[in-house]
Amino acid sequence: MHTVVVGTSGVTASDVLAVARDGARIELSGEAVAALAAAREIVEALAAKPEPVYGVSTGFGALASRHISPELRAQLQRNIVRSHAAGMGPHVEREVVRALMFLRLKTVCSGHTGVRPEVAQTMADILNAGITPVVHEYGSLGCSGDLAPLSHCALTLMGEGDAEGPDGVVRPAGELLAAHGIAPVELREKEGLALLNGTDGMLGMLVMALADLETLYKSADVTAALSLEALLGTDKVLAPELHAIRPHPGQGASAANMLAVLKGSELTGHHQDGAPRVQDAYSVRCAPQVAGAGRDTLAHARTVAERELASAVDNPVVLPDGRVESNGNFHGAPVAYVLDFLAIAAADLGSIAERRTDRLLDKNRSHGLPPFLADDAGVDSGLMIAQYTQAALVSEMKRLAVPASADSIPSSAMQEDHVSMGWSAARKLRTAVNNLARIVAIELYAATRAIELRAGLTPAPASQAVIAAVRAAGVQGPGPDRFLAPDLAAADVFVRAGGVVTAVEPVTGPLA
Repeated sequence: MHTVVVGTSGVTASDVLAVARDGARIELSGEAVAALAAAREIVEALAAKPEPVYGVSTGFGALASRHISPELRAQLQRNIVRSHAAGMGPHVEREVVRALMFLRLKTVCSGHTGVRPEVAQTMADILNAGITPVVHEYGSLGCSGDLAPLSHCALTLMGEGDAEGPDGVVRPAGELLAAHGIAPVELREKEGLALLNGTDGMLGMLVMALADLETLYKSADVTAALSLEALLGTDKVLAPELHAIRPHPGQGASAANMLAVLKGSELTGHHQDGAPRVQDAYSVRCAPQVAGAGRDTLAHARTVAERELASAVDNPVVLPDGRVESNGNFHGAPVAYVLDFLAIAAADLGSIAERRTDRLLDKNRSHGLPPFLADDAGVDSGLMIAQYTQAALVSEMKRLAVPASADSIPSSAMQEDHVSMGWSAARKLRTAVNNLARIVAIELYAATRAIELRAGLTPAPASQAVIAAVRAAGVQGPGPDRFLAPDLAAADVFVRAGGVVTAVEPVTGPLA
């Protein structure tokens, strides 16, 4: 099994995906262990002094003015975890919780948190054992970080609350730890606070969304090309010299992908209208511009994610000169903004894909295709209601594109009076990504059927490869009406698994 080594300088997106989705094992580097020990010495020295230090010998948030006596500090750390583990609603997905825990471990290992090495090792042991704390949908305002979700994870570290075992069964966390030979942690000064104060949940979901959207954007370029081909559109608008004079990188990449897919097609530029078309509709002609803008948004979001992956997000933090300083680095605004940007871009990509699907089904705009791509229109409804489903998904995507980060709601007796809502932005983006995959799958389903109905004209070799692959995946071709949901589900699975890209690239070479 792949092993991810956590040091002091952050982790990569591929590390997060390996741990969250593939169950990679985690090891702490010697450098990280040494940094943990050094920072802990600073915290313990400060804890021994009579002067109050926030997070070490004081209360938290609006209660930060109270000095806590040494005999109550362990209780304080337990209490902050217990009281902050106040989430409600459905359980969050296993991959999200694993990403959340791993990214908190990343910050702990930076040497800026003052957590003991044995606490960090226990975090790694829990992940390696396949134990997943039960985290709930609601409870984070994205500032001070993802407090409630992280608190539920810290509760498992203490052997309390509920967790899911590697078998998927939810049991008391203490039982699961004992079954895997893991001793619960007794938290000391600052450690409870250090386990809760981070943007780890929203960042983990950003990293996973970026990975999924990268595949979906390539797939959408392919389905757009298939729709152009099925509509007998022109590929001249994809010429590189046209995109060079408006040099947005994403636009050029999408146009190049579409052009590569259409190479060798006998369908493009043929017209079955009374008069030849001078131009294709915007949903066809402007596909690279819309998908390209989304690709550039992805690039910006990836830059933010990379910076955050290299960050130590905690409050207070231990600095190399021995100071323990309060700060606002836990605020989720940088991550929240790009999560919202991505939801907007995804909604627009879904919207333009739906417009192409509708055009394929409309006999007045499809240039010779049968109504709704039906076998016997009137007796058969064809893909009429598949487009309804796609339209419903697009409508929800538009609602999900309303930014969460533009909202703020005060908390903690107005001490935390401006929050990021980054967790909410991340949760709705996950839904948007799932919906986008379904929308692309429906366009794929319609476009492949439409191409097969163009008798006498040979589609591009890349198109033929996609059609063969999607049929092999159990998605049926043209014919009389049948139970449609299984076909759409199979197309969805095919798209999510990267089947579109896998089918095309042996013909086109790697897509941009």
